[in-house]
Amino acid sequence: MNKFIIITILAAVAVMSLGCISSPEKEENATSQEKMTGKISTLRIGYQPSTHQIAEMMAMEKGWWADDLKPFGITEVKEFEFPTGVPEMQAMVAGELDIAYVGSAPPISAISAGLPAKIVAAVNINGSDLVLRQDKDYSGPQSLVGLSIGTFPPGSIQDTVMKKWLKDQGVDANSIDIKAMDPGPAQSAISAGAVDGVFLPHPAPSIIELKGKGDIVVHSGEMWPNHACCCLVVSDKLIREQPDLVEQIIRTHIKATDYINEHPEEAAEIYSKKTKANLTEIKHSIENWDGSWVSDPQIQVSSTVEFATVSYDMGYTKKKLAEDDIFDTSFYQKVKGAE
Repeated sequence: MNKFIIITILAAVAVMSLGCISSPEKEENATSQEKMTGKISTLRIGYQPSTHQIAEMMAMEKGWWADDLKPFGITEVKEFEFPTGVPEMQAMVAGELDIAYVGSAPPISAISAGLPAKIVAAVNINGSDLVLRQDKDYSGPQSLVGLSIGTFPPGSIQDTVMKKWLKDQGVDANSIDIKAMDPGPAQSAISAGAVDGVFLPHPAPSIIELKGKGDIVVHSGEMWPNHACCCLVVSDKLIREQPDLVEQIIRTHIKATDYINEHPEEAAEIYSKKTKANLTEIKHSIENWDGSWVSDPQIQVSSTVEFATVSYDMGYTKKKLAEDDIFDTSFYQKVKGAE
C-alpha cells in the first residue's frame, strides 16, 4: 500500500487533529552518503510534550542520544514535537521520522494501513485522568451521560481507553458528547467552561486541578488496569538495515527510563525546562499520577493487542492485528540478555 493511501486513511481516522508542531525533513532530503549506503547519519525522533515521554527528553538533555549513537554513524539527532499520536504517525508514514515516542494505539491504525514499523520497547503504562469541572457531580460512568468531554482524536490511547471503559460499564459512548481535541485546546476549553470535562494524559490533569478548573475523578488505570500507553516505535527500514543502531537506541532508552525512575525530581526539572511548564505543577503531576515509566515491551503486549481488537471493532481499522504485526521484542530481549 503506498504512502498516500496510508496517510489518507490516518487522516480520515483523525479529521480534527492539527498536524505536527515542527516540520520533520522528508526522505528526499537524505544526504548522498545515506542514499549510497542505505544508512542514516541523522536520527529523527518524534515525541509529544507529555510527562509520559520524559525518557526521550532526558536522553536528549543528557546528550545520551548524541554520544551513544555516534559510534553507529549518527552525526546529528533531531527531535520533532507533535500534539497527539495520529499526526506523529502521519509523519512516520511520510518518511519524516525514524523512531517515535507515541501512544501504542496510533501505531495500530498506521500499521494496519500499511506502515512498515514495529513497537520495540515500552515507555509507560496508565497515566491519563478524567477531569470534570467543579460544578459537575460524578457518581460513576452513568453520570457522564449528556456531558461534553474533550479528549484526544479517534484512534488515540485516550479515545480508545475511554470508549472501551464506557462500553464495559454499559454506557453508550454516543450518549456523551466526546469532542476530539489536542491537549492545549482541551485545557482551554474546560477552563472556559466550553466542555464539562476532559480525559487527558499527564501533566494536563494536574495543571487543570491546581488551577482550580476541575477535579480528577477517575484514573485511566482504574478504567483499564495497567493498560499500555506510550511506546517506542522504530521503522522497519532501520530494523532491517541498521539493527545494531536499533539495539543502541533501546539501550539508551532503557538508561533514560531507569534514570527518571531513580531521579523523579530531576525528571520534573528536565520536563519543565524543555516545555517551559510550571515546575510546581509538573512535580505535582509526577507525584500524583497513576502511571509508571517502563521499558520492557512484554508489559504492553496484552493490552496493545486488545487495543487492536477494540480499534477493529470500532471501525478504526480494517484489519485486526496480532502481536507479531505490532511488536518486535527481539531487540529488547537481546539487549537485556547481554547485561
